[in-house]
Amino acid sequence: MIKRRGLMLVLSSPSGAGKTSIAKALLKQDSQLTMSVSATTRRRRPGEVEGKDYFFMDETAFKTKINQGYFLEYAEVFDHHYGTPAEVVNKVLEEGRDVLFDIDWQGTQQIKARARQDLVSIFVLPPSTAELERRLLSRAQDTAEVVARRMAKAADEMSHYPEYDYVIINHDLAQSVAAVQTILDAERLRIDRQQGLSDFVKQLRATTSN
Repeated sequence: MIKRRGLMLVLSSPSGAGKTSIAKALLKQDSQLTMSVSATTRRRRPGEVEGKDYFFMDETAFKTKINQGYFLEYAEVFDHHYGTPAEVVNKVLEEGRDVLFDIDWQGTQQIKARARQDLVSIFVLPPSTAELERRLLSRAQDTAEVVARRMAKAADEMSHYPEYDYVIINHDLAQSVAAVQTILDAERLRIDRQQGLSDFVKQLRATTSN
C-alpha cells in the first residue's frame, strides 16, 4: 500500500501582502490541509481561543520551551515570540496530512535546517508598495505608528524571497489561491513523499513479467 507522508507548506510575506487571506481560502477548500497552531507571548485578542488560534505563554515559559527543544521553529516578531511545537506537527505529517504555516523568513529558515525534506515554502509579494500600505491601512487594526513600522520592515522581509521554493505576486486573491493550490497538488505527488512506492512498482513489474 502506498502511503503519503504529509508536507509542511509555508507561506511568508510582509504584513498586508495577503498570506493570511490565501491561507484561509486554502483551508476552506482543501480537507487534507490543517493550520499549524503556534505558541506566542503576545496578549490574546478578542475572540481568540487557547489551543485553536494560539497557545498563549508568558516569556519565562516560552524561553524554557526553547531550551527544551520543544519548538520546530521560533522567532521574535514586533516584540513578541512565536513558535511551533515540533511533536504536534510531526504527528500530523505521519498521518499523511499537510500542515500550513503562516510564518516569517526566520521561522522558515529554522524549519529548512531541521526538516528540509518536508518543507515547501512560498513567498507572497504585494503588487506594489502603495498597495501594500493601502491594505495595511484598510484593515484598521493598527495605529499609524504600527503601520509605519510594518512598512519600514517590509523592505527587509522582501529581500529574503530568493530563500523560498516559490514566489507569488498577489495581484488577485483568487488567482493567488489557485496558484498555491497547484503547487501543493504537485508537491504531494513527488516521488520522495510516496511511502511504499518502490515495493508497489516491484509488484507491478513482477506481475507484468509473468
